[in-house]
Amino acid sequence: MHGSEKCWKKLVNAGKFYKADVVILGGDITGKMIVPIVEQPNGTYKSAFLERIEFLTKDQLEEHITYIKNTGYYPYCCDENEFKRLEADAEEQHRLFNDLMIRSLREWIKLADERLKGTGIKIYVAPGNDDRFVIDTLFEDSSSVINVEGKVIFIDDHHEMLSSGWTNPTPWNTPRECSEDELKSKIEAMIKKVNNMQNCIFNLHCPPYGTLLDNAPHLEDLKPDLSRTDHVGSRAVYELIEKYQPLLGLHGHIHESKGKCQIGRTICVNPGSDYADGILNGYIIDLDRGKIKSLFPVYG
Repeated sequence: MHGSEKCWKKLVNAGKFYKADVVILGGDITGKMIVPIVEQPNGTYKSAFLERIEFLTKDQLEEHITYIKNTGYYPYCCDENEFKRLEADAEEQHRLFNDLMIRSLREWIKLADERLKGTGIKIYVAPGNDDRFVIDTLFEDSSSVINVEGKVIFIDDHHEMLSSGWTNPTPWNTPRECSEDELKSKIEAMIKKVNNMQNCIFNLHCPPYGTLLDNAPHLEDLKPDLSRTDHVGSRAVYELIEKYQPLLGLHGHIHESKGKCQIGRTICVNPGSDYADGILNGYIIDLDRGKIKSLFPVYG
C-alpha cells in the first residue's frame, strides 16, 4: 500500500467487512517520498505535488495534508529557511524520512489495535522490498499487527504460512532485495520448518518468474515503456513452488500484474495495487483442509 493512509484504514476494517478471520498484508507498507509544504511570507503554503504547484490558505491546509497521506506520501510543513537547509543536506533528508515514516506507522498500528481490540482478527505483515529496516521493531508491542517476516506460523488449526518480503534484484536498489541464490536460501530455511506442505501458504512478496503475476513495464533508462512488458519475478520462487507444491501462493510486488496462475497444484495470486487512488486490492480466500473452497478478487 506504499504509505496510503486510506488503504491502511480500509485494511484494518477489511476483516470485519468481509467476515474474514485473518488479514494478510504482503509487503511494501510504507511511503516513498516526503512532500514539503513551505510556508510563504504572505501566510500561504506552497506545495509541489504530483507535478502541480499550489498555494494554499491555512483553511485549505488540513485537507491537502490528508490528500497527500491518502496518496501514499509524507507531508512535511516547514518554512523557507528549513526547506533550503533540507534541500542541501541528503543525510538530514534521510533522517527526516525515517522519522516521518516511523511516526506514521506508529499511528497506523495504534489505530489497528484500537479498532481490532476484542475481535480476534490479526493482521499479518511482512515488510516488502521497499520498506526500510527501521520499521521492523515497531510491531513488537502490537496486539493486532504481527510481523511474520522469515517465520512459519499457523493462521488457524490446519494451515501454516511462511512469509518473506524480500525480492530478487530490482533496478531501484531497494532495502530488501538480494540475489536469487540468497532468496532461495531464505525461503528454504522456512520450508524446513513446515509440518504439512499440503496445507501450507507461501506468502512471498515476490511473484514467481514467467507467469501472469510478474509482468512489469519495460524500462528504458529507468523510464517505463508502457508498450512492452518484461517478466521480473523470481526464478527461485517459481522453482520452490514447483518443487514443494504448497496449497497457495500469495504475492504482490508488481502492481500492474494482478491476477492468478497455477503451478502444478498450487494456486498463486497477485491482487495488484492501486494505492495512489486510495483503492485497496485484495483476494478473499476460503480455505478448507488441503483445498481452496473459493477465491475471488475484491477492490474498493
